[in-house]
Amino acid sequence: LLEQIYKVNFLLHEDMVTFDDNGDLLSDYNIIAWDWSGPTWTFRIIGSSTWSPVGLNINKTKIQWHGENNQVPTSVCTKDCLEGHHRVVVGSHHCCFECVLCEAGTFLNKSDLNSCQPCGKEEWAPEGSQTCFPRTVVFLTWHEPISWMLLAANTLLLLLLVGTAVLLAWHLDTPVVRSAGGRLCFLMLGSLAAGSCSLYGFFGEPTVPTCLLRQALFSFGFAIFLSCLTIRSFQLVIIFKFSTKVPTFYHAWVQNHGAGLFVIVSSMAQLLICLTWLAVWTPLPTREYQRFPQLVMLECTEANSLGFLLAFTYKCLLSVSAFACSYMGKELPENYNEAKCVTFSLLLNFVSWITFFTMASIYQGKYLPVVNVLAGLISLSGGFSGYFLPKCYVILFRPDLNNTEHFQASIQDYTRRCGST
Repeated sequence: LLEQIYKVNFLLHEDMVTFDDNGDLLSDYNIIAWDWSGPTWTFRIIGSSTWSPVGLNINKTKIQWHGENNQVPTSVCTKDCLEGHHRVVVGSHHCCFECVLCEAGTFLNKSDLNSCQPCGKEEWAPEGSQTCFPRTVVFLTWHEPISWMLLAANTLLLLLLVGTAVLLAWHLDTPVVRSAGGRLCFLMLGSLAAGSCSLYGFFGEPTVPTCLLRQALFSFGFAIFLSCLTIRSFQLVIIFKFSTKVPTFYHAWVQNHGAGLFVIVSSMAQLLICLTWLAVWTPLPTREYQRFPQLVMLECTEANSLGFLLAFTYKCLLSVSAFACSYMGKELPENYNEAKCVTFSLLLNFVSWITFFTMASIYQGKYLPVVNVLAGLISLSGGFSGYFLPKCYVILFRPDLNNTEHFQASIQDYTRRCGST
């Protein structure tokens, strides 16, 4: 209808009524209001509109408003929005709008009531906010109570490792130390100490050196320990079971220094994995913004890389091989039978890391490094207590068992049992 009215021309009271292209009337007209004050309704002229020149004249005193004391009513399409709500215009009139709550991470700037502004990367805002707030930067600090407990436990473990090394060095020529591996024990203790030192890198604000070293050093150190544990158990099996049954293999193993060669090759394999990890999937400090809207998490990227998984998988293979070799020697003489102790150590290792990965899959907060340190401490403590504590106990409290006669008697008893079967 509006489109067609532009084309309409007609006579009204002997006046020609025409419209322009915009639908505006090209003539003068009066503005009329209803007057309902009397018994019958009438019309009253309250103003006029002129076309040439264009003008609008209204006599406000002649307007009768439907209100108390003829008060002019207020025309409001939409009430003002509440705080934190922005306007969304409905239709063509800017005064008609809906009020929409600003989303989290945005705020309403009073200079622009029609849109919510996003907060900066280092800021956050709740729903319906009129300002942004700075995010809290979080990481595992040195001075937290949980940090003190873990640091004390780790330092105690280091002191025990050093004390054990001194004790074994003092009794290096005794049967207990020789049966435990002799000088190989110092390599095992050193590897455990390296793993223990790496745990200090999980405290404080992450830096490039700590991110590069903490996981890689632990993986490399514990791999050396597992390699020594594997070859020590395997060598006892060779001595007691294969030396007479397969003498050729035994002599070749001894002449070519098979034990030392295995430890070197196995350790270098883990070193190669760690170096590849550091070169290709370089762990670096990063700021994480997505998990918690109010926090900025400072962390290292090492646990999200393929290199970390490769290094961990290799440690698992070494753990399985150590368990297999110790199980093969479960019938060896009592003084050489380490199956129970090794099984205990490896069981703690598996349980601790299964717990860590389970927690990491459901929790990504500030205290995830605590779980990591705890898993590392349990693994290192399990390896130390399972392998070295029984030796230390014999040296310190049962010197009567730390002599050649006792070990010879144990070997002879094993020989008789093998002969009877």
